[in-house]
Amino acid sequence: MTKSLKRMTILAALAVIATVPAMAGTQRLDTREANQRARIHQGVKTGELTRPEARRLRVGEARLNYNEARAKADGVVTPAERARLHNEANRESARIHTQKHDAQDRN
Repeated sequence: MTKSLKRMTILAALAVIATVPAMAGTQRLDTREANQRARIHQGVKTGELTRPEARRLRVGEARLNYNEARAKADGVVTPAERARLHNEANRESARIHTQKHDAQDRN
């Protein structure tokens, strides 16, 4: 095997390895995250959420996104990891609901 063929083979293998985490598969969670971001945005737009509330909710969403990335890091999201992520998404969704329906509003 020539040097350039070996190098191309190694680069191709690395490219495949690099795409594995992206294919780990949390499409339902990605959809939920997008919906929750939209709910936060809508709450700010209508005045249901104050800016500090929205900031705290966005931090929670960022934490969920970080935990999802950590779960995907090894290329496989196990059923236990997926369940943990969905539970976290449920908690964040409940926090959004609570903050949107409390007595505070942005004037």
